[in-house]
Amino acid sequence: MIIKSSRFGEISCSQEDIITFPRGIPAFEQCREFVIIAPDDSAVKWLQSASEPGLALPVTSPDAVRSDYNARIPDDELKLLGRGENPDPSDLALLVILTIPNGLPWEMTANLRAPILINLSTRLAVQVIALNEEYPVRFQVFPQNVRSKMKAESGAE
Repeated sequence: MIIKSSRFGEISCSQEDIITFPRGIPAFEQCREFVIIAPDDSAVKWLQSASEPGLALPVTSPDAVRSDYNARIPDDELKLLGRGENPDPSDLALLVILTIPNGLPWEMTANLRAPILINLSTRLAVQVIALNEEYPVRFQVFPQNVRSKMKAESGAE
């Protein structure tokens, strides 16, 4: 199958590559099918909509942002991914959505409060609200010293 993408052009994939969000993703509920695009060996991957060429969300492993990340997921969300039963934990993958302001990559944030949980066996996914209230929606990916250095090197100061 061929998916048209504004960012990546035509993407060739199989039905097994499709990840289905039964409820969609908040703000993009009409888009239910996505593929993960992993350019090079970058920590940043892209969740590309199969039906909307312009919708590609940057995502990464939460460990790439915060090594002690340990989201507590509500049982009902787990059961949705396991088709009524809790899935095997080894079948689950967790991603966080990144926000990269145009022209200001040093201001990148990660949504640690609402990760994406994927069951790799069923290819079902859901964006969940973690029970950990301490996790913010906009977690600064880079520490202040790195942000300052990136900004200075870009000539933006």
